[in-house]
Amino acid sequence: MTPGSEALAGTELPAGGAMRVMGSETEYGIHAPSAPGANATMMSARVIQAYAQITRQKTAGGAETRWDYTDEEPLHDARGWTLERSQADPSQLTDQPPVLDAEAVALAYGRQDLEADGQDETGSLLMNMVLGNGARLYVDHAHPEYSSPEVTNPRAAVTWDAAGDLVALGAVRKLASDPELPPINLYKNNTDNKSVSYGSHENYLMPRSVPFGDIVRGLTPFFVTRQVICGAGRVGLGQDGSRPGYQISQRADFFEAEVGLETTIRRPIINTRDEPHATADKYRRLHVIIGDANLSQVSNYLKFGTTAMVLSLIEAGQAPRIEVHEPVAALQDVSHDTSLSGTLRLLDGRRVTALDIQWMYYEAAAKLALETGVSDAHSGDGHTREVLERWELVLTQLGSDPSAAASSVEWIAKRALLDGYRNRDNLEWGDARLGLVDLQWSDIRPEKGLYYRMLARERMQRLVDDAAIARAVVEPPSDTRAYFRGKCVSTFGKQVVGASWDSVIFDVPGIGKLQRVPTREPLRGTESLTGELFRKHDTAAAFLGELLGPPPGPKA
Repeated sequence: MTPGSEALAGTELPAGGAMRVMGSETEYGIHAPSAPGANATMMSARVIQAYAQITRQKTAGGAETRWDYTDEEPLHDARGWTLERSQADPSQLTDQPPVLDAEAVALAYGRQDLEADGQDETGSLLMNMVLGNGARLYVDHAHPEYSSPEVTNPRAAVTWDAAGDLVALGAVRKLASDPELPPINLYKNNTDNKSVSYGSHENYLMPRSVPFGDIVRGLTPFFVTRQVICGAGRVGLGQDGSRPGYQISQRADFFEAEVGLETTIRRPIINTRDEPHATADKYRRLHVIIGDANLSQVSNYLKFGTTAMVLSLIEAGQAPRIEVHEPVAALQDVSHDTSLSGTLRLLDGRRVTALDIQWMYYEAAAKLALETGVSDAHSGDGHTREVLERWELVLTQLGSDPSAAASSVEWIAKRALLDGYRNRDNLEWGDARLGLVDLQWSDIRPEKGLYYRMLARERMQRLVDDAAIARAVVEPPSDTRAYFRGKCVSTFGKQVVGASWDSVIFDVPGIGKLQRVPTREPLRGTESLTGELFRKHDTAAAFLGELLGPPPGPKA
């Protein structure tokens, strides 16, 4: 063992409950009101550039570390094969960096003098960054995307997901301060109501040993009905929103398959991308694409917490044994049924409501948590008990008086606000003004976003305070490898030439080759194990010298 290598040793999380390695990915809706013809990809690049300028001003080491694509494998399928690149949709090739030169962006905005702060040494515009909090900020097709650092519990997932909204807000503020650029607005939503949807994804680490068929069987009924507790709400029915009405989920109408590898076409309820970003023979990363982008902290918390618990059920072989007839159609039926009274047909002939299915999962999860002890008030893991309590409360409210859940469940809160406008102005659901209210709900600017106005008036519940979210913008989680990644970027940024979920790459003067530090174990590189190393060394060379040992000398 080399000196300091024990600092990358890991541990295990309690099984049977809501704790596991998890994270979020948010693609923000983007719009430039004064430049309706502007290219969305170019606008997204502007967002990344703007945030790079902010981090350079505030981070002594520099904070625009590039993403390392070496270990990306987006075409591996969990069902046992790899899709040929020639057969893949271009949107699936996420292992290729986006290419957009500064000249093209300048022409798009009528400017030739792009700020030097937004360019790298080649003059290309920054489009992909690793942040000091361990997150990734980049251009994903036509949207700016924030991928949160890895965390170990649903409350932390809410915190570092909300930090992404502050990152996006910082970029918007920076752009608005430049009078020569058209202002750009960002929205935490999932559709432009013109047949385009963009994702809000979740990631959960699971043991590789769990058969993928068990995952599909255990998750499908849960995902079909999960929206009733964490849907974000949407004005309009159908992919283009042209049919009048209000529905529970932003995403449901855009799903067309039960199982599949795609994420932007033929979207499946269960995504099969097998790209673990960890020790491949030990872990599977479940890539969940069916969730809505939540601003409500409680909805977001339940999204992460209940899903983590259902995965624990699947791992223990205790998931409810139910099968929904035609899951894709059922998914959309549930979304369109805001009364929550409609029934779904199961393959065994029973007809049950979406709430019935959620209760089945809740009861199974509560039983497992009791058996394993993780929900015990004194000796438990400190997270599972609260998830169960909030899950039970919300299901009870939705079954008796849904309006009682308006301060926690986002689709209920949004519908109550919309009903206020409808009643005041005698509006039908097809009125375009209601669509604008829906959009304004998701505006990330607190002075504009209707969600933030309700939060300020204490009409939405808080789980995490503003100070904790602000800290999460600049600080990584302390209990995963994200701590090591983020601290490397913020402390030794000038020597970190690349990073990804599973490695950090250093270029240290005096050392003849790049130094790649593997981080394939997500529970290694935590503050408790590496914090002293960061505090002890003020140069990357000394830091790596203790962590990895001296570089090998020349061969004899």
